[in-house]
Amino acid sequence: MSKYKCIIFDCDGVLIDSETIAIGVMVDMANELGANIPKKGAVTKFKGKSFNLCMDAISKAINKPLPETFEADYRVRTFKAFRENIQPIDGIKDVLENIKLPFCVASSGPENKIELNLEVTGLLPFFENKIFSCYTIQKWKPEPDVFLWAAKTMGFKPEECLVIEDSMSGVRAAKAGGFDVFGFTAHDYNNELKIEATNTFSNMNLLLGMI
Repeated sequence: MSKYKCIIFDCDGVLIDSETIAIGVMVDMANELGANIPKKGAVTKFKGKSFNLCMDAISKAINKPLPETFEADYRVRTFKAFRENIQPIDGIKDVLENIKLPFCVASSGPENKIELNLEVTGLLPFFENKIFSCYTIQKWKPEPDVFLWAAKTMGFKPEECLVIEDSMSGVRAAKAGGFDVFGFTAHDYNNELKIEATNTFSNMNLLLGMI
């Protein structure tokens, strides 16, 4: 019997394979403004960071404020790319179909982005009325607020929940809120997660056996 009563999934990089697409668009837009950010290593540079922090980094790289339309333009371009290229993480649908515990998603992305990506990948029916976005409460990881909100709304205490994350900011947010957190390491290029996560796993097919 599982020690946990609820599972809280991150979205990007845990449910859907979106980060390479999103960060690729961001780097393209930054470089169009003269940032000269190499694509190699960009996922590591921006992975798990709030969009505001990413914009600050780009602004510093070009040494001037970003255009006022930067975020709106980014959303248009990424949404188009998501519709054309987004895929679910290998094995996640089997996990969601067979998990015996309540679960939800808590993500740094805007709710419409979360819904779009879950819909395109066929995962949205698993998360109807169980989507928690940092944008709604204006608090971003590594602050724990989105996980605390998700747990409370789902009816559980932090110690009763397990968070599934793939970034250091997400792992630290979960730990700060008093949650156990399993790090999904398929794209943990610097082998960071095992240092701070409660446990780690590299293949989604392993998760059910671990909880």
